[in-house]
Amino acid sequence: MRPYSLIAPAKINLYLEILGDRSDGYHELAMVMQSVALADQITLRANGTARIQVFCDHPDVPADQTNLAYRAADLMANTYAEAYRQFGGVDIRIDKQIPVGAGLAGGSTNAAAVLVGLDLMWGIGITQIELQDLGAQLGSDVPFCIAGGTAIATGRGEVLSPLPPVDQLYVVLAKYQSLSVSTAWAYKTYRQRFEEAYIREGDRLSDKRNAMKSGALVSAIDQADHGQIGKRLYNDFEKIVLEEHPQVAALKAAMAACDPLGCLMSGSGPTVFALAETQEQADRIATEVRSVIPDSDLKLWVTQLYHHGIHLAPH
Repeated sequence: MRPYSLIAPAKINLYLEILGDRSDGYHELAMVMQSVALADQITLRANGTARIQVFCDHPDVPADQTNLAYRAADLMANTYAEAYRQFGGVDIRIDKQIPVGAGLAGGSTNAAAVLVGLDLMWGIGITQIELQDLGAQLGSDVPFCIAGGTAIATGRGEVLSPLPPVDQLYVVLAKYQSLSVSTAWAYKTYRQRFEEAYIREGDRLSDKRNAMKSGALVSAIDQADHGQIGKRLYNDFEKIVLEEHPQVAALKAAMAACDPLGCLMSGSGPTVFALAETQEQADRIATEVRSVIPDSDLKLWVTQLYHHGIHLAPH
């Protein structure tokens, strides 16, 4: 049985609004999610045993059952038990390029790649919608990571509506290597601070979701208006994370001073990104930020917005 290598792109949030609580304990969200070309490579290979094994040379990536890629393989083995019995276990090798703990869906996109790869390896023929339903059992970002591109995400992030691609733009990503922000902490803290403003009535939530779908950022994306896309970036989590982590706030201010189309913290952070029209502009922003913040702990990446989700690696 042939091995499969897949490209697993990272994602950023161009928009993230927390609307309220859900009956399942999650938050009701309205987001615009966007793939970027910075990606991990996941290689799946049958190992001739019944074991699922994860290999990664990044010291912060677990190789045990807590790894979301492992959990994705285990979910496939349990859901498609006959295929698992026929083909056996798998070795999952992760070539890690997406920074860990960065709010860029690195774990989720790895899990998405395992779902897609095992479907191909075992010849099951699962539809994309079925794969996304499986992915939603693993995490709210996994369904988006499977499809990728540009999309509105509602519910807890798993209800997706595709948007026209915004892959013409470049993006500078910046993260302090030693700093991570717990997503659980971010949601808990946001609830403590802003719960009084949560929307709880079903009709009002539906109205809010629908308003977002015709909102200023989505309209700018529909019209490919890059200037307005940059101006309409928004993230509720900035209200708490920038206050808790002044160095992230300072990083965003340094990026904003470089005259990008726009800049924003992605997800629950701590990665901050800036949008640019060209690679030359993106390179200039990265150079200027580095000159203002010469801290060796600060890592920067220049990449491009991307219209792909999980796909086979080129030979």
